[in-house]
Amino acid sequence: MPAISVVENIHPASDYPARSGQVRVAIEHVTPELDGGRFPIKATVGDVIAIEADVFADGHDHLAALLLYRHSDESDWTEMAMTLLNNDRWGASFIVEKQGRYVYTIEAWVDHPASWQHEIHLKVADGQRITSELLAGAQFLDGMFKRAGGQEIKAGKGKKKTPVASVDESADAAALREMAALFREESRYDEAVSVAESDQFTFYASRYPERQYPTRYVHELGIEVDRTRAGFSTWYCLFPRSASQQEGVHGTFKDVEALLPRISGMGFDVLYMPPIHPIGMAYRKGKNNSVVCQPGEPGVPYGIGSPEGGHDAIHPELGTVDDFKHLIAIAANYGMEVAMDLAIQCSPDHPWAKDHPEWFKKRPDGTIQYAENPPKKYQDIYPIYFETDDWQNLWDELKRVLLVWASWGIRIIRVDNPHTKPFGFWEWIIAEVKREFPDMLFLAEAFTKPKVMQELAKRGFSQSYTYYTWRNTKAELEEYMTELTQDEISYFFRPNFWPTTHDINPNILQPGHEPQFLIRYFLAATLSSNYGIYGPSFELMEYVPFPNKEEYLNSEKYEIRHWDWNKTNKLTYLITLVNRIRNENVALQKTNNLTFCTVSDDAIMAYLKTSGENRLLIVVNTEAYGRRAGMVQVPIWELGIEPDQTYSVHDLLTEAYYTWKGEWNYVELDPYVLPMHLLRIEV
Repeated sequence: MPAISVVENIHPASDYPARSGQVRVAIEHVTPELDGGRFPIKATVGDVIAIEADVFADGHDHLAALLLYRHSDESDWTEMAMTLLNNDRWGASFIVEKQGRYVYTIEAWVDHPASWQHEIHLKVADGQRITSELLAGAQFLDGMFKRAGGQEIKAGKGKKKTPVASVDESADAAALREMAALFREESRYDEAVSVAESDQFTFYASRYPERQYPTRYVHELGIEVDRTRAGFSTWYCLFPRSASQQEGVHGTFKDVEALLPRISGMGFDVLYMPPIHPIGMAYRKGKNNSVVCQPGEPGVPYGIGSPEGGHDAIHPELGTVDDFKHLIAIAANYGMEVAMDLAIQCSPDHPWAKDHPEWFKKRPDGTIQYAENPPKKYQDIYPIYFETDDWQNLWDELKRVLLVWASWGIRIIRVDNPHTKPFGFWEWIIAEVKREFPDMLFLAEAFTKPKVMQELAKRGFSQSYTYYTWRNTKAELEEYMTELTQDEISYFFRPNFWPTTHDINPNILQPGHEPQFLIRYFLAATLSSNYGIYGPSFELMEYVPFPNKEEYLNSEKYEIRHWDWNKTNKLTYLITLVNRIRNENVALQKTNNLTFCTVSDDAIMAYLKTSGENRLLIVVNTEAYGRRAGMVQVPIWELGIEPDQTYSVHDLLTEAYYTWKGEWNYVELDPYVLPMHLLRIEV
């Protein structure tokens, strides 16, 4: 027989960490955990964070596990006992009570007192006498006594330490001292057995655990906790230059102020404006993106910069910095915040183009290549070259700009095309800005590859645009919402749903069919806790596309538009009503609390959103051109409703009440009347 080889490079015992041979518990598969702890998960103040992990050990001993967590400005851990869920899966939860960074980890150990008590139960049930076992239990109680603050003295030379009474002894210590004495007194055997098997012993063993040779999880994991508006917000986009009530007149911040009662009255809490900086003259675009700019045409706000200034300046026709600060203050009086648009690009007239030519990539002939997204051409814009050797000064300048905006009172920033700038830059600048202004929120306008969108969210963006704009059918929407709310992405990616944007006029709305506008709005506002609309264009159901493109004809990006701000319609009414309902029903203030319901009709989508006793069933006819009817299966088993029980559903849109019974109930929706129900279940 061949000789059995011996592994020669096994470490000698002296090379192992102290007590490694005595540590028996394994901790694995912690959730949530992003990329081995590289990135924090996201939460808002008041959220409940549920943590789970696989915790197991060799043999048959009982285990104990603790969730440890603390805020970054705290030095001590808060400990929360974890509960065995099933199959070695343990869980616990806690509430994040303030903004900033929390960290959490898990500690577990073999719970010898619990194992001992389990053994006692088995032996007593088998009729065995457990005198020796009670002495072992007394030793466990001695340890609990000490951890409860009790004192020990020697009874005499050579004698073991014994728990004794003291003047300042706590009630727990006194009880533990007496229990230990009981376990050692053979004449009180039956009483000792009863206490050994009691919940009292279990309680003290849990309160004063014997944390011998614990395992600490290898990572301390992070939670980035934002203010509430990161998780629940309602955005309204407008171009301030189109805010004038007088046709043919350039709008100002004062004109925007005059619109605040209307916008706030509709229930919006974020007023987002595309860039408000000076616009360059070089290669300025004309109407409908024409390369020829006619005299008097205003140019594209994204062509930022002129001799009047760049990203830290205000377009003079809109007003002054003081006017803008006044707008921010007045908006706050209406419960609204102003969000600015960060577009990291320049007009050829931008001061950076003159003062920092190294921040732009030059072609072999010495000219700077304008921005392109083939076949689109942006002759009026220079992209920033992030691979420049002077990248540190570039980063510092962009940070300076954001801090200037913050000094004006801005606390929300929508970022244009963040996916075309380095991930590392975003991680750095978001952290730097939030270090000085913890309330700052960042929305990523990135319609790009899924993994890129997700990476931006991991690197620090508070909210993210999504593919909702192009998810239209029931099957598409259910698949997409399941992806966003059920997978790991739900821990860090906060979706913000927009039916349209000033860049996108989706094909589904280009026929101009009113029910479709109602449906697309309603789905955005009830599927996602964060949503936005492209202001007056969407409200007034503008739909005419630029030929063969998902863009608007006569787009507001290239010209000043005049809107009838006094006009209202069915969509205006629905928006106002739904926003009120969103504010009154906490179930609509979260995104991930979503359960889809089975419906007998393939065009009718139904979903349940719950938060405590607030339980909403939302039913939508996704086919905008015909009446649809079907049976909806209500998941009554999740609502505590019996199969034969009747219950009331209140349609918050129409104030109608219906009496339903059991799981299956009938719905019928006519898109030309109202293609949706928003039902509150009132048992």
